[in-house]
Amino acid sequence: MSDKDDLCFPQHLNMSCKKPRLSGVTVLFLQFLLTLTSILTVVLNLLVIISVTHYRQLHRANNFRLLSLAVADFLIGLVFIPGEMLKLTTCWFFGDLMCLLYSYILVVIICASVGNIVLISVDRYVAICYPLQYRRRITISKVRVCISVCWFYSAFYSMFFVKDGLSQISASCYGECLIFIAYSAIVVDLFLTFLIPISVTTLMYIRVFLVVVFQARAIRSHTAAPQQGPVTAKKSELKAARTIGLIVLVFFMCFCPFYCASLAGDISFNTSITVLCIFCINSCFNPIIYAIFYPWFRKAIKQIVTLNILQPGSSKANIL
Repeated sequence: MSDKDDLCFPQHLNMSCKKPRLSGVTVLFLQFLLTLTSILTVVLNLLVIISVTHYRQLHRANNFRLLSLAVADFLIGLVFIPGEMLKLTTCWFFGDLMCLLYSYILVVIICASVGNIVLISVDRYVAICYPLQYRRRITISKVRVCISVCWFYSAFYSMFFVKDGLSQISASCYGECLIFIAYSAIVVDLFLTFLIPISVTTLMYIRVFLVVVFQARAIRSHTAAPQQGPVTAKKSELKAARTIGLIVLVFFMCFCPFYCASLAGDISFNTSITVLCIFCINSCFNPIIYAIFYPWFRKAIKQIVTLNILQPGSSKANIL
């Protein structure tokens, strides 16, 4: 009887997985920690989504990219964290097809997050290095197209990444959600969704850093020294570049353990929970960065919390 109690599906003795061997205290702690992280991630990113979509002053090209990233982070808090909490602390009771769908959505979110980070980096690169051409090159319509392409590419790419999962998932026991992906596919994914994006964004930010240093020296020396860019970027653009640079840095620092664990094939409990927590910190941390560095986000939060957003004409309020 005790052996059956350890099984996720006692009626399937030969095919059922065993329940996670965790103490009650460990389960309660993990459920509390991940539930709190999920709620914070959903609420904070929902504030970003409401702010950018509601206030007309925030309908700018760079803010739409932040909006797209906030949507990806929101989905991580809404889908990914609860799903991983379920897998770590109890059995998977939703069947193979839901497991495959969950894994597919997970890959879409991760891929879209990386794509949005690259788009945000490109925006700051053009704004700092080519300020005169920024308004012509970066328009709201072009940004919307780029964001749509990013999400459609993520959905299309994810189909190929998990396409073998439907035939291989049945090899797993009942009560477990594991998609078996070939090691070669993981290596290709490492290059496409991590190494290449981080290389591109790093090179762009090196260029941005050099331009910022040159402009700072020109300001200090009170000279109009010629530069490769036609004009000096605005102070607000420089501040935005530093803020986005911090977001990009935190993003890739949180992604490194995820891919390291995937390549090493380490799916132990301690590794899984560590990688999960580090990965989720990024999605919860981004809105905090906005609140620290963007006054408009703090004003928007105040308007939302005090319900002034429900007032007629609130979308036209001065939020900048």
